Amino acid sequence: MIKDKFFGRKNYIQILQKRVSSLKEGYRQNIAIIGDENVGKTSIISKFLANFYDPRIITVYLEVRSESLDGFAKRFIGALLYNFLLNSGLPLKEDLDYLIAKSSRYIPKTTEKINFILDELSRRKKINIITELFNLPELINQESGKFTVLFLDEFHNLEDLGVKNLYLEWSKLLMIQKNTLYCLASSRMFKTRVILSKQLSLLFGNFEIITVEPFDIFTSGSYLDQHVSDLRSTPQLKDFIINFTGGYPLYLELIADALSKYPQRPVSVSFVQGQSKMDLLGVGITDILEDLLFTTSGILNQRFSNYIKRFLDTDASNDYVSIFYLIASGRNRIKDIAHILHKQKKDLAVRVNHLLELDAITRSGDFLKVSDRLFAYWMRFVYQEKMRSLSFDAKNQKDKFRDNIQELIAEFAKQSVKPLTNRVWELLQLFDDDLVQIERKKIRLHHFREVKPLVFGQRFLKDGLLGRSSDALWIMAIKSDALTEHDITEFSKECKKYNHKSQRKIVVTLQEDPNARLRALEEKIWTWDLNSLNQILDLFSKPRVIV
Repeated sequence: MIKDKFFGRKNYIQILQKRVSSLKEGYRQNIAIIGDENVGKTSIISKFLANFYDPRIITVYLEVRSESLDGFAKRFIGALLYNFLLNSGLPLKEDLDYLIAKSSRYIPKTTEKINFILDELSRRKKINIITELFNLPELINQESGKFTVLFLDEFHNLEDLGVKNLYLEWSKLLMIQKNTLYCLASSRMFKTRVILSKQLSLLFGNFEIITVEPFDIFTSGSYLDQHVSDLRSTPQLKDFIINFTGGYPLYLELIADALSKYPQRPVSVSFVQGQSKMDLLGVGITDILEDLLFTTSGILNQRFSNYIKRFLDTDASNDYVSIFYLIASGRNRIKDIAHILHKQKKDLAVRVNHLLELDAITRSGDFLKVSDRLFAYWMRFVYQEKMRSLSFDAKNQKDKFRDNIQELIAEFAKQSVKPLTNRVWELLQLFDDDLVQIERKKIRLHHFREVKPLVFGQRFLKDGLLGRSSDALWIMAIKSDALTEHDITEFSKECKKYNHKSQRKIVVTLQEDPNARLRALEEKIWTWDLNSLNQILDLFSKPRVIV
């Protein structure tokens, strides 16, 4: 996400502001910011740093790369001293010797330690170098009274520096540091959680984990309205883009930029006949997605081609490609993948676990999901089609790609006009006794032998569904407008009319009120908000509900 196009994210900025400002008041809460690639973690940090100023707090941003320990140490020291001197009024140079010389006037003990570290590195000694480096902010505090906030982006790459007992030594330091706040960022969510729960799990000073999510539906819509004003008059196309991108800022930006430059072509009467406005708009978005995803020089085509190479250079390349494709195509249950690939579940688990550890896929009960929504589309409509092609006819492949995109648009348009109750009814028909995890709850999606509509005799709560399986009864209320505490009370009364030992009470709501949610918990009623409903729709490869 380009810095000057930063949008939304106020909640994350506010958390950073609160945590950093509290440091000088004696409260230190280390932070770990995690999230998928392209979700905007670095942009959030950059935006915060651009607007933050406090003469008593030094902020240091450092991208951790796969490099030598010597290279990392010099960049770390340089960034620390540069930001220490930033408000001194002195002319600054990005030269380490210059920065050490200027800083020695103010923090002589710290610069003495820096020269010791550099001398040790020149003699190729690595013992406790990371500890010595990360202790420099404490020395600065002792000499100047200034606090330091260290932003280490993709911090897990510290492992590549070749330092023995990295996390053991670092955790000891974290226990005693009071004047240094660490803000770690990483796209390796699975790995980061393991590091924080095992290697950096502390008696005091544990990390607060902040997961950066894609834009929600409202923010995605606001972004598109602001950047492509013409979309205000074509809400169905806007909704399709929100569904297609999943709210990822980078993808929204690329499509919005392309739409703003897309030529407004006249359409002949013969072409218009029999087609809806959405059909015609679909031509424009198809052109744009072709340029981004299908064309060899397309930004996303190149990005995903490079990404898949990580797996093509392994002994199990065919397995990984097949797993990606099957999940992207909707055959995403482990038992189905094992059956299609003729593999035992235990053998498949080795490949799946590796992809989970890399955050390439995620798991929800018995279901798997490709983490990057557009990469999944690319696997289905570009990579696999090219691999299957019996000729080098690029035109045929391009036409097939365009047909697939048009089918996606048509299916989204078809589903989007259906009443919410109908869409939930169709979803329940797909359940087949699989487990799914939503909001940290694992539930079984029973195979219903009967799903029928319910009509409640309430003024504001009217529509619902009843699902019966051999051993469970689901009673569902569905409400598109705001859910209230009164609705919960009335729904609870309705549920008492049914006597079943395994009864599940669910309210599907697109506008949830916190008080109503609390009331639902008291009544042991599960609420599916828009996010929960869309998570389940994703697992069954159905278009999301966009409100």
